[in-house]
This record gives sequence, structure tokens and C-alpha cells, in this order.
Amino acid sequence: MVDADDVARAASRLAGVARRTPALSSGVLDASTGARATLKAESLQHTGSFKFRGAFNAVASLTPAQRRAGVVTYSSGNHARALAHAAARLGTSAVIVMPHDAPAGKAAATRAAGGRIVGYDRYGEDRAAIAADIAEREGRTLVPPFDHPAVIAGQGTVAAELCEQAGPLDVLLVCVGGGGLAAGCAIAAHAVSPATRIVGVEPAAGDDVRRSLAAGHRVTIPVPHTIADGQQVTSPGELTFPLLQAHHCEVVTVTDAEIVAAMAFAARELKLVLEPSGASALAALLTGAVDVGGARVGVTLSGGNVDLDRFSALLSAFAATADGAPDSDEAPDLPV
Repeated sequence: MVDADDVARAASRLAGVARRTPALSSGVLDASTGARATLKAESLQHTGSFKFRGAFNAVASLTPAQRRAGVVTYSSGNHARALAHAAARLGTSAVIVMPHDAPAGKAAATRAAGGRIVGYDRYGEDRAAIAADIAEREGRTLVPPFDHPAVIAGQGTVAAELCEQAGPLDVLLVCVGGGGLAAGCAIAAHAVSPATRIVGVEPAAGDDVRRSLAAGHRVTIPVPHTIADGQQVTSPGELTFPLLQAHHCEVVTVTDAEIVAAMAFAARELKLVLEPSGASALAALLTGAVDVGGARVGVTLSGGNVDLDRFSALLSAFAATADGAPDSDEAPDLPV
């Protein structure tokens, strides 16, 4: 199991390498929600998301022999780009198993960082099996996007920094896919403030973590159809799920339209470009999915890797609704 000491060691490895991303506030947001919110802008991290933290920590933890052989992973984009970048900085190579329909910008950025992409059909092939086969054939170390102790510890530095910047929190809203960020942040936040509520936020179409926590065991769902491509996960991780349980994490969901509304808010009020997955935790705050009246709330803005054409199309679809309400049923044709 990963603990606060692992997060502290990750912070040491990342010191002077990862950006200490800003913690932002918004009077407009506080007035509309009744909370005192601090927003951790991981969209400004190296490679455009929090994923750099876990990827770099994992590669930096390898033995010299493992680094010489290289790493392999599977990812729809952000972990792919982060691992390729981390591998290049540490003098090794990375192979990325990435779906054919991954956002073009994420694939291009992964290649630009030196990653070798192996494509697959996310709806018909097993990405983990493909990566495991490459690891065996090429002698590479598998660094999965969330289910890895060093990855979890690295992601935990997001909350460790946030608590240093904002102080102890009553509630921490974290986007959740496979659970690496949520688990790491729960560990770090509870080391400072054991009473902090950890609330994961999933797209409504992909609520595998919510279902799993309710059932008391890992539940697998079909690949969800959602604009939040970074959260198109079918089941929480074997390592992350018991950590989420141990830290009494809650989960709420947001719709795709609510996510787009949060992206629009971030652009308008915070001057930040967020990708759909990066805006899901903010969406939960804006929609009142969690009771935060008077609370000190931390929110992860986890990534900003979205093609400008897609960003424009999503916001245009939102603006074209009858009243612009994030829960409107008149926001069709969001490009999944």
C-alpha cells in the first residue's frame, strides 16, 4: 500500500522538475457556491496535466538496468504524453499503446516527446494485454496509467502542494478515472487533515468507481461514451480501489453538458483552457453535486490537453442551447 512517506519521497524526486502549479481562487465562484474554493491548476503542469508527476516518479524509481530497457504503458493521451516526456528527460525510451481514436493533439504530442505509439481499438481490444506482451517481448517495464505505487505516490503530490498553498481542507474534489489521482490525493490530504472529505468526480456515463464503492468490490462497465476521454475507464484499479475504500472516498457524477459548462466557466472566469476530464471536478462544484456551503474546498483542474477545434466545438454547442444551462437537454452532438 502507498502511504504518506511514499508521497514525500515522490515530492523529493519531483522537486525542481515538476512545476509547482498555482492555486487559484475566484470571487465569482465563491459567491455562486457559498464555498471558499482553491483550484489547483494542473493544466499548467509539464505536458499539460497532473500525469507528469506520477510518470516521472515511476521512471525515476527504476533501476539503471530497467531504464536502459525502457518503459511501456497504455493510455488515451495524458499519461502517454507524460511518460514519453519523463522517459526522454531521464534518458530512456517509451512505447505507448494508444487507441486509434485518441485525440489527435495528444497523439502528436506523445510522438513529439519521443514516444512510439502502438494503436489499438479501444472497443474491441485489450490494451493491458497488448502492453504486457510488449513488455515481455522487449524487456520493458510496464508503467500503467494509475495502478502503480510510484504513479499513485507521484499524483499525491498534487494534494500535498495544494494543502501547503491553501491549508487544511474540509472537502477535496478530484476527478477520478482509474483512481490514481484520487487515491494519491486522499493519502496526502489525510496526512495533513484526517477529517477532509475526499470526493471523486466521474462522468455520468462512466461511473465504475461509484458503482464499485457502492458494491464493496470492483465493478467493470463497458467503455463509456463520454466527451471526457481521460475518464473512459471501465473499472477502478486493483491498487487504487482499496485505497479509495480505506480513505472513505465518496463519488459524484456530472453530465457531459455540465462538464462543458465548467470548461466555459474556466475560460471565462479563470482564463484557463481545460479539457473535459480536467473540468469534471469543477463541474461538480458548480452544479452543487456536493454540499460545500461555508467549506474550505480544494478542486483539481487536472488537465488542459484539448485540441482547439474540439474545445471550440464543445463550447459552441453549449452556447447554442436555449438558455445556456449546464443541465439543459438541448446540448446535442457533443463530439465524443
